Amino acid sequence: MKNKRLKIARIEMDMSQDDLARAVGVTRQTIGAIENGSYNPTLKLCVQICRVTNKTLNDLFWEEEESEE
Repeated sequence: MKNKRLKIARIEMDMSQDDLARAVGVTRQTIGAIENGSYNPTLKLCVQICRVTNKTLNDLFWEEEESEE
């Protein structure tokens, strides 16, 4: 599942994927893979991303469950 919330938060901070990657110590490709949903980051990386973007884990990484009706 794509992480649009991370992309939006990054853009709101006026950061490129490369800027965010450097701030958290990973490659630009890692940030791209998180945003396009092909990589699940570690909790440690999630926390680092949240600190840089001033968001919570819930803001960026919590997936709402679809209700079954």
